[in-house]
Amino acid sequence: MFEKLSQGLRKTIDKITRFALIDRKEVDSVIRDIQRSLLAADVDVKIVFSLSKRIREKAFEKLPPGMSRREYLIKLIYDELVNILGKEPAKVELKPSKILLIGLFGSGKTTTAAKLARFYQKKGLRPAVICCDTFRPAAYEQLEQLSKKINVPFFGIKEEKDGSIVAKKGLAAMSKYDIIIIDSAGRDALDDELVAEIKKINNVANPDEKILVIPADIGQSARQQAKAFEEILDIDSIIVTKLDSTARAGGALTASYETKAKIKFITVGEKPDDLEFYNPKRFVSRMLGMGDIKSLLEKAEEVTDKKSAKKIASGKFGLDDFISQISSVQKMGSFKQILDKMGLSSVKIPTKTLAVHEDKMKKWRYIRDSMTQEERADPTVLDYSRIKRIAKGSGCTESDVRELIRSYKQSKKMIRKMNPKRMEKLAKRGGFGSLLRGLGMG
Repeated sequence: MFEKLSQGLRKTIDKITRFALIDRKEVDSVIRDIQRSLLAADVDVKIVFSLSKRIREKAFEKLPPGMSRREYLIKLIYDELVNILGKEPAKVELKPSKILLIGLFGSGKTTTAAKLARFYQKKGLRPAVICCDTFRPAAYEQLEQLSKKINVPFFGIKEEKDGSIVAKKGLAAMSKYDIIIIDSAGRDALDDELVAEIKKINNVANPDEKILVIPADIGQSARQQAKAFEEILDIDSIIVTKLDSTARAGGALTASYETKAKIKFITVGEKPDDLEFYNPKRFVSRMLGMGDIKSLLEKAEEVTDKKSAKKIASGKFGLDDFISQISSVQKMGSFKQILDKMGLSSVKIPTKTLAVHEDKMKKWRYIRDSMTQEERADPTVLDYSRIKRIAKGSGCTESDVRELIRSYKQSKKMIRKMNPKRMEKLAKRGGFGSLLRGLGMG
């Protein structure tokens, strides 16, 4: 995510730490570096020059107590980046509401509808989705399939061409649900036809929140798009999609800079769980290589099997519990994403090595699924003939099976040696630490 911009900004921070003395010449050099990085990421030139001006003006202000000029300059850069990327995070209300998603073709609006439903589902609410996109032929089937995948109620009328009629009937049918997410149609541009259609659906639905979905790969035009949608519909917030697949995301992430709408979520992958709450301070921290441990722990808490975590903390766990914790890591994202949040993105782990770890995790699940209940509960019963049978049934090799058993035994031995109080703390955090160690990452 944002790899080129992150690399550029981190080099600038490293440069500051190497300065023997910081004077105006050094500050101008730093500002030029920041300008190059932001412009390459498609941040609007006016925003870049405005940020540059503020850094230049504030760089030699009176130092706060106990802070060096070097530390102050780094903090100033951090603060100004946070300022252009949204200042404070948006608020997420966990209460019954109707949400209308709007946006142009290619924004990822339909997949975002399912991701948003999944987000609220994980928060303990009962979401439902309504397909009011009657323009794009495959929209109905796509949203229906995505809804089934996450077990969320779906409503649509395949033959109906008027999205407002679908909205009216859908709201009546889904009235018992807590969060109703309405997916509207898009066009190649914000033309009169789309404006009339969105306004009609908006009048019928009377949504509590209107969210604009913007793809990160459209660059600087994201800002104009946000302003145009705000003028016609007074949008409340923004979701930026496809952030994991472009180096031009600066335009989309600064789209709210001149509008009252805040970026609320970002999408970082194709899976239903790849929707993240957007916090500008944490995001900038990750870009500068400072990590975002809080988000990582929140994600771990969200996806980890608490029952298995407690068993692991006690040292009395079977292969089911061990694999459950490993599966939790997969739900948290790729190893690369986890390292990024830990502030370890600068650690150069070969892509091939990361792929091997992820492939290993998949194999271990297949192996577990080929075992009997007795074997999962007590792997010590596994002898040569059983290992041979499991390898054949899982499509893996006998050495793969032995590696799983060996890792399980090593983790169990290590956890039993650890301080019980420390393990109790890990269990309360969802077993995250022991989970990473079990994968050979801790």
